[in-house]
Amino acid sequence: MNPDESRDLAVLYRIAALTASDEDARSAERAVLAEIMSVIPADSGSLSLLNPHTGYLEIVTQQGLPPDTGDFALKLGQGVTGWVTLHGRPLLIPEVSLDQRYIAARSSVRCEMAVPLVARGQTIGVINLDADRVHAFNDRDLQRIQLFAQEASRTLHRIWQHERLQSESAQLETLVALGHSLVARLEEGDLLTTLTRSGRALFGARLCTLHACDPAQQTFELQAWSSEENFLESSLRRESFGAEQSFLATALRTNRVVEFQSLDHTGAYGAIDLPADTTLCSALAAPLLVDSAPAGILAVYTAHPHRFSDAQKRLLAALGSFAAVALHNSRLYARVFQSEEVLRKNQTLTTLGLLAAEIAHEIRNPLTVIKLLHGTLGADFPAGDPRRRDLEVITEKIEQLEVIVSRVLSFGRAPSVLHSRWPLHDMVEDTLHLLRAKLTQSGVQLRYTPFARPVAVEVNKGQLQQVFLNLVINSLQAMPHGGKLAIESSVEAGVVHLDFSDTGGGIPPELQPRIFESFLSGKTDGTGLGLTIARRIMEDHRGQLSLVCTGSPGTTMRVTLPLPPGGA
Repeated sequence: MNPDESRDLAVLYRIAALTASDEDARSAERAVLAEIMSVIPADSGSLSLLNPHTGYLEIVTQQGLPPDTGDFALKLGQGVTGWVTLHGRPLLIPEVSLDQRYIAARSSVRCEMAVPLVARGQTIGVINLDADRVHAFNDRDLQRIQLFAQEASRTLHRIWQHERLQSESAQLETLVALGHSLVARLEEGDLLTTLTRSGRALFGARLCTLHACDPAQQTFELQAWSSEENFLESSLRRESFGAEQSFLATALRTNRVVEFQSLDHTGAYGAIDLPADTTLCSALAAPLLVDSAPAGILAVYTAHPHRFSDAQKRLLAALGSFAAVALHNSRLYARVFQSEEVLRKNQTLTTLGLLAAEIAHEIRNPLTVIKLLHGTLGADFPAGDPRRRDLEVITEKIEQLEVIVSRVLSFGRAPSVLHSRWPLHDMVEDTLHLLRAKLTQSGVQLRYTPFARPVAVEVNKGQLQQVFLNLVINSLQAMPHGGKLAIESSVEAGVVHLDFSDTGGGIPPELQPRIFESFLSGKTDGTGLGLTIARRIMEDHRGQLSLVCTGSPGTTMRVTLPLPPGGA
């Protein structure tokens, strides 16, 4: 074995040994080029790889070339290296000025040779050597560099496989850890934030978003996202939008992971959910299904053109499945908690019912004494004396208290036989008469617009006045510094409406959907039963109590009652 063969054998050994070293792929690529150039005299050289995402041949390491040559990229077939990559054959050009394929990366180059890097039958890159004199390389040099390239291809392929396995192993560990984390998270907001943060980390993405889907309305809304620190979050659309305006909705329509290699091209079609950030280049979107129903879309965005591999698509699909299962579990937990809350309320109501029965039993005896003593007073006030009217109201309220006590003791609803026809105007007037002192003390101006003609309804007078009292007192409490209370009436389509409108601060948004729930109160000393009882009374009368509007101008509550057969 001559000295040249011995040196070549040593180079082949050192290239093969890179597989067992701790070198990463970039370091191994540099080492391969350095070993080859150590035995084949060249003034410059480079190792280029085919970028699977862009389809361009890009220099990954070089020696002797200008520093900015790393930005040099060639299409397949373009230049000497592009030709070698396209055809998969080595090429020796003794004098580059005579070959039209040559593209100068350095002006002093006169001779060039290039050999393909082939892995599993596919050309993945090129090793290229340059010299500053013509005929610097010969056929023997071309054979030698081919041997080096064959060993380099096998070595680099093994290192790339090892790094890919390490990356996939790390991704699997992250998914397992994420699974454990999601099981422990019950709050939907925390859960979605964890998902998007993990999605961005797994893909090294610039942005990860999760849009929730409303299948009934065919709309989407951004629920959570995770982005790099310098990302402009104002470029994200927060308002809901229709499926027909969404490019991400393709993932739900096709029920599969969808890739968007060029977001510029996607944006040309007016996709309203495309973030208005020009640094985003490619995206991958996966559908979220809960109980086979569309629940949302998980998407990752890269800051460079990227062709997602099948493994990455499967990874996002797995993350999407995690997200769907976690969402489903979160909603199941919410239902369980809601059921427990209902059970607690029912238990509280049962206890309250028993306590109310005891209290009612204790009240009935002194109430009977009050009624007997009141009946023997024999007070006789003149016809115009307001105390006469007060005495009538006291008598009426004592009778109403007797009815309430009897109902509590019997644990039953008011029987329909207690319903009789009453003028609605008179019941409102009586209620306001009871509250005249309270209205004055509160500094509240009252405006009552009675019906244009007499209207009668079949009701339990005491119960209906209880509803009116509750609404007026709520309005007064909403205006602690005074204000205006308007009571307006109207008749339409067999029903009668009474609107109670105040100028208070309104009901907090978080309480509005739940104002008729038991034990819900926005007041520190409230019981949370007033509106619940009032609504139940209205339902017993085949009527309705509803919130018309609320906000800074005030609140309007509406009482709706059916008109009796035969007219008003």
